[in-house]
Amino acid sequence: CFILFFSSFCLCYFFLFLMIRRPPRSTLDRSSAASDVYKRQDKDQFEHSLIEVAVESWRFSRLFGKVVNKLDAGEASRYLSQLRYFQKKVEDNLASSGLRLVNVEGHPYDPGMAASALNLGDFGPDDVLLVDQMLEPIIMGSDGLRKQGTVMLKKATA
Repeated sequence: CFILFFSSFCLCYFFLFLMIRRPPRSTLDRSSAASDVYKRQDKDQFEHSLIEVAVESWRFSRLFGKVVNKLDAGEASRYLSQLRYFQKKVEDNLASSGLRLVNVEGHPYDPGMAASALNLGDFGPDDVLLVDQMLEPIIMGSDGLRKQGTVMLKKATA
């Protein structure tokens, strides 16, 4: 049951990549300014789609991991191996495009961090805060931040 759901999830994202637009065949002169603009838009659209797939894959992996942890140890180990393989494939494909997922769970919270805290208003200005939970990962590219993450905070215990 889990394998079927997992496989159909991966298949949906595979078809998403196949549907990304290609440049029109009428643009024969690849050095033209219009062609360069179109290539940049196409690259930006591809990167945006890749980032969205990566974020959804990250969410799915976390949910799938929680479900697998409720199974008995023998069955869970097989699914956890498949989950690790899936996560490694996502990370490798992101890396080939110059992107990486950043998870800051358990790290001290800094207001300059590339993540917005949903519950920041629940704490005082002198509270020492930790990132309790990542709701969305931070996506970094070779040229810096590509997508800001979302976190939940907690007070640090002394």
